[in-house]
Amino acid sequence: MQSTALVPTSDQIVDFYGDPIQGLLVLNNDQPTVYVPVRAICTYLGLDWSAQYRRLHRDAVLHDVLQPVAMTATGSHADEHEVICLPLEYLPGWLFSINATRVRPDLQDKINRYRRECFSVLWRAFQADALSIVRRTEPLDHDVTHELAPTSTAMILTQVRDQALAQVALAEQQLALEARISTHDDRLRQASVVIRDMQRRMGVLEERIQPSQLITEEEASDVASQVKALAEILTGHDPSKNHYQSIFGELNRRFRVTSYRRLSRAQLADVVQFLEEWRHSSGD
Repeated sequence: MQSTALVPTSDQIVDFYGDPIQGLLVLNNDQPTVYVPVRAICTYLGLDWSAQYRRLHRDAVLHDVLQPVAMTATGSHADEHEVICLPLEYLPGWLFSINATRVRPDLQDKINRYRRECFSVLWRAFQADALSIVRRTEPLDHDVTHELAPTSTAMILTQVRDQALAQVALAEQQLALEARISTHDDRLRQASVVIRDMQRRMGVLEERIQPSQLITEEEASDVASQVKALAEILTGHDPSKNHYQSIFGELNRRFRVTSYRRLSRAQLADVVQFLEEWRHSSGD
């Protein structure tokens, strides 16, 4: 970020769905550039300015184009202050770096609307001023005016083209990021399936190695029926809770099993007694 503040030749307030966004038109090396104060947009989007300021400085590209611009409230130098701005063409780059899922749900649609429309709305508002500045900087010799006019138009069109290409590049980066996230989620789901399959295979292997230590399918079905009966009784007393989950959670805590079929024969009597005592204590 450059330390010297730029001085705008003009400024304009653009109403963007009720948010007054200020644009500052700066003539930099005879080229008109629109700068947008970043902190105000943070306020409109409910973002923490200090956190976003740090993020801007961590980004190698945005850090280099971040620019202080001088503002004068009344035309007096005593009232002059500086605001941190981004060139308009880099505004989408910052907006697309914000993870909309990490902000308040009521602000997510607003952030996405800024991503989609903010650049084009501001550019349309300032392109006439930018074109007039370019024309004012041309020589006044009538003999060369006609030769330079097409060049000025080409300059503006070139800026529009470059800004559109920048937006396309940013959109492609965002799509690539979302694709990587989707791939990561798919891998996690696949890993979950593999883990469950491994647990099932280990259970089968344990049962083959030590079949006498685990209860039979019939006994496991009987335990499941007792749990169901107890859950129905509890639901009759308090239908607001998931009693199946409560009962199974307590069985897991007491007997360290993740399935009725994983109960050992030594545990069976204690499990049945535990369920019967719970049933009696419920008043049934």
